Amino acid sequence: MAKVFSSFHVENFCFTRKLTILPNSPHFQKWVPNIFSRIEPRNHLFELRSSNGYPLNAVSLQDEGSAANPLVQEVDFPEFEKGDSTLSITVVGASGDLAKKKIFPALFALYYEDCLPENFVVFGYARTKMKDEELRNMISRTLTCRIDKRENCGDKMEQFLKRCFYHSGQYNSEEHFAELNCKLKEKEGGKLSNRLFYLSIPPNIFVDVVRCASTKASSTTGWTRVIVEKPFGRDSESSSELTRCLKQYLNEDQIFRIDHYLGKELVENLSVLRFSNLVFEPLWSRNYIRNVQFIFSEDFGTEGRGGYFDHYGIIRDIMQNHLLQILALFAMETPVSMDAEDIRNEKVKVLRSMKPLQLEDVIVGQYKGHKKGDKLYPGYTDDPTVPNDSVTPTFAAAALFINNARWDGVPFLMKAGKALHTKGAEIRVQFRHVPGNLYKRNFGTDLDKATNELVLRVQPDEAIYLKINNKVPGLGMRLDRSDLNLLYKARYTREIPDAYERLLLDAVEGERRLFIRSDELDAAWALFTPLLKELEERKIAPELYPYGSRGPVGAYYLAAKHNVRWGDLTGEE
Repeated sequence: MAKVFSSFHVENFCFTRKLTILPNSPHFQKWVPNIFSRIEPRNHLFELRSSNGYPLNAVSLQDEGSAANPLVQEVDFPEFEKGDSTLSITVVGASGDLAKKKIFPALFALYYEDCLPENFVVFGYARTKMKDEELRNMISRTLTCRIDKRENCGDKMEQFLKRCFYHSGQYNSEEHFAELNCKLKEKEGGKLSNRLFYLSIPPNIFVDVVRCASTKASSTTGWTRVIVEKPFGRDSESSSELTRCLKQYLNEDQIFRIDHYLGKELVENLSVLRFSNLVFEPLWSRNYIRNVQFIFSEDFGTEGRGGYFDHYGIIRDIMQNHLLQILALFAMETPVSMDAEDIRNEKVKVLRSMKPLQLEDVIVGQYKGHKKGDKLYPGYTDDPTVPNDSVTPTFAAAALFINNARWDGVPFLMKAGKALHTKGAEIRVQFRHVPGNLYKRNFGTDLDKATNELVLRVQPDEAIYLKINNKVPGLGMRLDRSDLNLLYKARYTREIPDAYERLLLDAVEGERRLFIRSDELDAAWALFTPLLKELEERKIAPELYPYGSRGPVGAYYLAAKHNVRWGDLTGEE
């Protein structure tokens, strides 16, 4: 080992000021997630509390290294003193919309709230030719500051942008990733380096990027983690193949499969509401709950994303991941602890207990053109990027069932659609009728109006409210259905963090609770793949519904079949 004082790249060596040359050995070219588990991180800034409320070490303590990859073995490195660690975040696909609109703003928000370590840099990587200053100009247009801390916004933004750099390269070029590695090492300045790669790119190039990064740009002194965006395949086979290919270069505990809905405030609060409130936990079963509804709606169409969307459809885009993950969190048994593996174990049990989806329990729809006033709204197939004969659903509703003692016979209804009358996402829990209700005469023949309903509105205007029956003031006995309402913006003055902020911080901290494990993914695809194949092989024609409507009529009949009314269509909201 020798000291060098200039910065250049020759094959597998990166020579940088104040750095020690690392030998050309395969052990140093593989991802080494766990070899420092015995080294106690001394940088206090890496002891941030992540979403489970507990401080976490910067180095993963879950040891799968040697078993998963025989080339990963323990290597002796020197101890690092306080302040000698760095965090390098590389956004692969930095010129794309997701990076500009979500990832860079989330990173700035974390910096703004002092949630990132003192020594960190952000690199953008993409094929687009760009200089550092051009990247900074591009992302500065999307950065915003917290409402309650605007006085130092300009200074914070300038400081953050100074830490942002750019490297242009091909996604399948080991040479270009080796050049990125040199730049990272130069910024890291000889400190213990922890590296996080965010793959904001199409799934067909995930493996190329991981291969190049693993062999040429992984950390040799700290941890390396990779955040992977959905979609995770199109079905069980493609998802399994993607996982197999990623695991040629990564261990499972280095892969962070992100589903941003799991980072939303109300989804996070779901387990708190259930497990820390005695009033709810005893009711959380088939004995008291009549049905549960997971509803997602958008008031716009594909809006230029028709080509991408037509390859996946609403079931893959929303139901198989966002809504199914929320369902698993809702229905799981009480975990042993708040540890990530304990929670994910319970979620997998729910998914594996679910009854296979039948075509008769599913309705698919597709929006058509509609004229409202003087404005003409185009249909799905009017999009020039969509084939005229496309039968890809833009709306789907499904009834699912969990075959276990807690939920036997309870319908879990999902509904997701584009170009509907409103935009929102919510969870609705409809309780059973009160046995022998003394006041049933006051409700007339519609006993559904007499039942309680718990609603968690995920977006917009986050809220939790419980529909109860009470007496209207006066001399007579007239009953009314009212809400006990917790509206977040009225109760809490702090701005609610974006889901990407929470998930990025968790990835930095090594907290995996809100990320999807490979066996969860397998169980989710096993549930939906047979249905998707049947829909595509039989070319089931979707029911058409007008742009801006409440969706296809078939969704009403599906709910009625299971003695359910959609809670968002009662007219009481």
